[in-house]
Amino acid sequence: MSGAASVQAPAGEGIAAIVVTHESAETIDDCLARLLAARGVSQVRVVDNGSRDETLAIVQRHAAADPRVHFIANPDNPGFAVACNQGARDSDAPWLAFVNPDCLVEPDALARLLAYAHEIDGDTLLGADLVDEVGVRDGAARRNDPDFGAMLRGPLRVRGGRPLDVQADDARPLQRVEAISGALMLLPRALFDRIGGFDEGYRLHVEDLDLCRRAREAGAMVAVANDVRVVHVRGVSSRSRPGFSEWHKHRGMWRYFRKFEAPKRNIFVRAGVWLAIWLHWATRLPAVLLANLGAGAS
Repeated sequence: MSGAASVQAPAGEGIAAIVVTHESAETIDDCLARLLAARGVSQVRVVDNGSRDETLAIVQRHAAADPRVHFIANPDNPGFAVACNQGARDSDAPWLAFVNPDCLVEPDALARLLAYAHEIDGDTLLGADLVDEVGVRDGAARRNDPDFGAMLRGPLRVRGGRPLDVQADDARPLQRVEAISGALMLLPRALFDRIGGFDEGYRLHVEDLDLCRRAREAGAMVAVANDVRVVHVRGVSSRSRPGFSEWHKHRGMWRYFRKFEAPKRNIFVRAGVWLAIWLHWATRLPAVLLANLGAGAS
């Protein structure tokens, strides 16, 4: 790859940025301001999942000021995957960028991802180098498929198998991986439609791993642009409901296993994986309960 640091996005290649919000007032103003200033963004669709804070007021202010912004206000919370699909259907740009409300893009970030996509022969699903506010890399930006065999070797300690997170290889501007984080994804609408969008059976978490796997099975390249850095202020929406988030993370992992791995495994392996997933949930309960108490006190 030649690198995309100075490459402009091709003219006419509009990007629809899809943002799903839930209690996101802390970061959504900055997120939307940056998206509207980003090169290549022709549409912004905000889908809100039942926020009760100031999120909708902030989004409405942006929508009134810029016709590129449309918003959908769900009265409840049908889940991240459902909302992503709603936003995609409400737009018609040829490229889709799914951007978390706690992701703060630079003006050239999405255009550089798009330029990388045009260098590749075939479909692509691209992510960026996600970092926190002080520049520490987010391990979830580059991932392997889940190693369920490691769960069976040690249900309470999944060490010994290959890690879910993949180390960044800065020698490769574009690093091929099995999965990227759903915090920021760019892909052609045609690919998204062909694989059926996000699986709405997931409520929160693991739907990004699922989408990446189906994209690869459809022949797409999944990769991270290591030289396109985006700040990701992690967990803003889930801080008020840590137990909800943790429960659906484990539920999503079981759904993923049943969908992709269970048909190839015997009943004993299937039972072992189920037990390993929910034993791991049990080990997380004390921390979840303490986090819930902290969230209720704040």
